[in-house]
Amino acid sequence: MTDAKPAARAGFGLSLKGRALRYLAAREHSRAELERKLKDHEETPGQLAQVLDDLQAKDFISEARVVESVINRRAGRFGASRIKYELLNKGLGAEAVSEAVSKLKVSELERAREIWRKKFDGPAPDAAARAKQMRFLAARGFGGDVIRRVVSQADED
Repeated sequence: MTDAKPAARAGFGLSLKGRALRYLAAREHSRAELERKLKDHEETPGQLAQVLDDLQAKDFISEARVVESVINRRAGRFGASRIKYELLNKGLGAEAVSEAVSKLKVSELERAREIWRKKFDGPAPDAAARAKQMRFLAARGFGGDVIRRVVSQADED
């Protein structure tokens, strides 16, 4: 038999605001993410919206910080289109996402080169290996023009 009380279980007995703060303490969340995660814990209609409005008024929820956080975590490993997809899935505004993606596009080629250098020893010896390198970069979210430039420049080097 266990002597653990039900209140000792993780998350049990926390208020809606407490749950939201627990999520925000772990990492930045958008309002839409918090709504999705907390909707099952809402006790009365409108309670969740009120809690999220309060947290947003106190600047605990910030769209700009979410965008910055995602870019800082993902830019070293992924291309702009993959990051754009992730930002859109977090429920962020289209304007904030497009601004972030336009900033990422500036460094897209250099980031793709660095990721390519980490993964591959050098230029592809044949067409099959070249296609593999291109698929790798495409899966990471880089555009076709950037991929071609990275792989073809590797062949020239």
